Amino acid sequence: MALINAANKVHENQQYYQAAYKAHTRLWRINPRSKIYLRPYALLLWGTTAASLYAMGRRVWGKNTWFTD
Repeated sequence: MALINAANKVHENQQYYQAAYKAHTRLWRINPRSKIYLRPYALLLWGTTAASLYAMGRRVWGKNTWFTD
């Protein structure tokens, strides 16, 4: 006895992913919601990388804080 009587969509999803794979789409971009997930991730990744490089550059030039000279 199943808890949820839902249709099995494994074959539909498998065909969808295999067609996208044959079209040379990256796995993490196949899902329709991937744009929602990847944009904030990329923003945080590159934002923190840029902030770290900025802070390291200021430290190299003898500035110990982010804003003051």
